[in-house]
Amino acid sequence: MDFHRFYETWYDQLHHQIRHLSEAPRPATTDDHRQQLTQLVNKVMFHFAEYYRVKSLAANQDVLSVFCARWSSTLERSLYWIAGWRPTTAFHLIYTESSILFESRMVDILHGLRTGDLGDLSPVQFTRVSDLQCETVQQENAITDQLSEWQQDEACEILGGTCVDLDKKMGRLVKIVEKADELRLRTLKAVVELLTPQQAAEFLIAATELHFGIRRWGRNHDRDRDRAEK
Repeated sequence: MDFHRFYETWYDQLHHQIRHLSEAPRPATTDDHRQQLTQLVNKVMFHFAEYYRVKSLAANQDVLSVFCARWSSTLERSLYWIAGWRPTTAFHLIYTESSILFESRMVDILHGLRTGDLGDLSPVQFTRVSDLQCETVQQENAITDQLSEWQQDEACEILGGTCVDLDKKMGRLVKIVEKADELRLRTLKAVVELLTPQQAAEFLIAATELHFGIRRWGRNHDRDRDRAEK
């Protein structure tokens, strides 16, 4: 199975998993509900880890096809950072969701009622999110610099016809893509670990719904464009 077909299957399975996660009781009021929520969150996280494992295999076979990402819409590709989503997007999403939920339940929270959702993040959690964001920005910038160096050195040699070891230069590009994907998965895991099961579920639902929405809009745009060109 090529990566394009793998992605379509993986994407359908993600829809199925998120639907189950959305249907789980929240807030979890019993031990069984908390265990169920934790298991569903772990299942989604394993699904993401499997995606990056197979993507790494695909990159080692043909890294340029991974950069082209023909399984994605043109809108998705326009938003990509090194063949995927930008890791710091996770923090913008947390802040946005937390703000929306806090404002909608401000009266309850100010009266000391704990909602347990993303609008009810503790000061310790906010500090950890901020620290993790700073670390992730630094790592993002470092990988971006590595890609810039590759484009200035190796890519220029390839385009100029002076390349003497193409496989080695493509191998460097593979490592950059793998580092970017490792940062994406590491960031996702770190965010989920600092949240409660309920908050982690809400974060994963919000993140995937954003993904689903962008993909849906992008595919509709591509279909409309293709029809107009015929």
